[in-house]
Amino acid sequence: MSPDLRAEMVQEELGNLGSDATIAELFRRQAARTPDAIAIIAQGRQLTYRELDARSDGLARHLSQLGATRETLIGVAIERTETLVIGMLAVLKAGCAYVPLDPSYPKDRLSWIIQDSTMPLLLTTATTRGQLPPEAAHCKVIEVEGLIGADAGSEHIAEQADGSNLAYVIYTSGSTGKPKGVMVEHRNVVNFFAGMDQAIGSEPGVWLAVTSTSFDISVLELFWTLTRGFTVVVHAETGSVAEEIERWHVTHLQMTPSLARMLTFDARAFAALGSLKQMLLGGEAVPAALVRHLRQVFKGEMFNMYGPTETTIWSTVGGIEEVGTSVSIGRPILNTQIFIVDGERRLLPQGEVGELYIGGDGVARGYWNRADLTADRFVTIPALSATRLYRTGDLARILPDGTIDFLGRADYQVKLRGHRIELGEIEAALEECSGIHRAVVVLREDREGDQRLVAYMLADATKRASEAELRSALGAKLPEFMVPSNFAFLAEMPLTDNGKVDRKALLKMPLASVEAQTSATDVGAATDLERTIARLWQEALGRPQVGLHENFFDLGAHSLTVAEVHGRLQEVLGRTFDLVDLFQYSTVSTLAAHLAGAQANGRASDRAQRRRAAMQR
Repeated sequence: MSPDLRAEMVQEELGNLGSDATIAELFRRQAARTPDAIAIIAQGRQLTYRELDARSDGLARHLSQLGATRETLIGVAIERTETLVIGMLAVLKAGCAYVPLDPSYPKDRLSWIIQDSTMPLLLTTATTRGQLPPEAAHCKVIEVEGLIGADAGSEHIAEQADGSNLAYVIYTSGSTGKPKGVMVEHRNVVNFFAGMDQAIGSEPGVWLAVTSTSFDISVLELFWTLTRGFTVVVHAETGSVAEEIERWHVTHLQMTPSLARMLTFDARAFAALGSLKQMLLGGEAVPAALVRHLRQVFKGEMFNMYGPTETTIWSTVGGIEEVGTSVSIGRPILNTQIFIVDGERRLLPQGEVGELYIGGDGVARGYWNRADLTADRFVTIPALSATRLYRTGDLARILPDGTIDFLGRADYQVKLRGHRIELGEIEAALEECSGIHRAVVVLREDREGDQRLVAYMLADATKRASEAELRSALGAKLPEFMVPSNFAFLAEMPLTDNGKVDRKALLKMPLASVEAQTSATDVGAATDLERTIARLWQEALGRPQVGLHENFFDLGAHSLTVAEVHGRLQEVLGRTFDLVDLFQYSTVSTLAAHLAGAQANGRASDRAQRRRAAMQR
C-alpha cells in the first residue's frame, strides 16, 4: 500500500469515527486489518495483532468484572516486556485510564503517585511486585500473568469509553517538590495520531521503542505505531540498541538528543543508525553539531519534535535537512496553534522573543486534583483563541519562513537528557537533608552537549550531610536523572539587586572552584595508566581531581559520561574494551588494574600463538 493511500485511509477512518474515537478502537480496527502481522517483539518473543488483541481483551474483561469503569485510574507497574503493552492496552479497552509506574523509579516517587492518584487497582507482575512501595497495599494489586489470555473468548469487549474520557495520567516533575499528574483524554491522543500521519507519514515499519512509559513519548512508540500497523520492538533496559536494530531490521527510532549523542560514542550503534529510514529527535533542544555528526551515517528522514506533556506529546514537528547554528522545532501539527506573547499576554510580531503558548485539540484536561495549578497553566485568552491555551514557560520566536525557533526556559523548569525537570522538586528534597539551609539547583553546560545538574547549598558546617549522604538521600526520593552531578557548599548565595538568588551568577562560577575536594585519605594516581584514566574522568566530570579509589558514579557519572570516557580511553590507549567494564570497574584503581591485566593476558596469548606457529614450521 502506498504511503499516500495509507494516510488517506487513516484520515477517512478518523473522520468516520469523529470525536468519539479512542485508542482502543483504533487498535482494534488495525488488528482486524492485519491480524497475522507481528505486532510486538519483546526479549525475542513475538505476538501477532490477533494475539495481542485477544490477550488484552481477556485482561480488560477481568478489569471490568472487578468494577473498573470509565476514568477509573489503574496503575501499571510492569517490566519492559510484551506484558507491559498487553496491560496498558487492556486498561484502555476497559474504558479506564492508565497511570504508568516505572519499576526502576525510587519508591518514594512511586509512593507519591499511588497516594496522589488514589488508584483503586494496580497491575503488576510477580517480578516487579517486590519493587513496589508499601503504599501499594492501599489498592488492589493484580499480578497479571495468570490472567493474560484467560477468558479471551471470541467476542470483543464492547467499547467502554469515548473521546472525552481520560486515556492516561502521567506524572511530571512538580515545582512545589511533588510530581503532578497530567490528565490526557482520548480525543487529545487521536488528534495527535492524525497529526503524526500528516507530519511524518504512517507507512508501517519496525519501530524500536526505547522510552519509559512514565515519559509521554512512549504513547507514540507503543500506540500510534500499533494503530498504524507497525511492528514494535520493546527495548529492554539492559538490551543493546545496536543489536536490536540489526536483528529486527528496525526502520524507525525516536530518542532524545542525549541518547543519540550517547549512541554516537559506540561505533557499532553509530553505524547501525545508518540503516534507519526515520529518526525522531525530541524532549530537549537538538544541537546543530549533533545533527551534523548523525548525518555522517544517517541519510534518511530526520525530525525535530517539540511539545510538553500538557499538550499531548509533540505539538510541533520540523524536518531536519541542512542546519546552521540552531535547529528549528518546525511548525504546529494538525489542529494545533502556536502563539508567542509578551508579559501582558499580547501577541508578538514575527521575530520577537516571547513566551510560547499552545492551543488546539492537543491541550489536555489539566492536572489531577490540582485545580489551582490547572487554572494557572491552562488559560483562556479570547483575543488569541476561542479555546484554552497552555502556557509553556518556554521562550521562542517565529522565524521569517514561519518555523519556530526554541530559545529555552522562561522559568526554572529544564530539560535534561529528554526529561522535563522542575528544579524546585530537587531543591525541596535537598533542604530536607541534614544541615542544609538553602539549596539552589541549576542546569549547566560548560562543554557543548555536556549538560549536568549542579546543586549549590548553604549549610551548617558542623551538621551538614556529606556529598555521599546527599546522593543517597536524593536517590531514595528522586529518579536517577534528577540527582545532581555536582554539589557545592557556598558561604553565601549570590543575589540580584531585588534580593533574589542570582542564578546567572551561579552559572558563571568556575565549576572546579566549587567542587567537593577529593578525600585527603585517598591516594593519587601512581602509574601512567592510572593518571590517564583519572585525567579523562576529571575532564568528563568537570572535577579538579578524581581520587584513586573514588567511585565514578558517586562523583556524578551517568550513561553519557561513561560512553564518552569509554570512547576517549579506547582512542588514547589504541585498543578496544567492553563498555560494561566501566560499570564493573568503577574506580581509577580497579579499572587500571583490569585493563593492565587484560593487556598482559593479550600479550601472553600472542607469545603463545607465535611459539605454536614456530613449532609447526
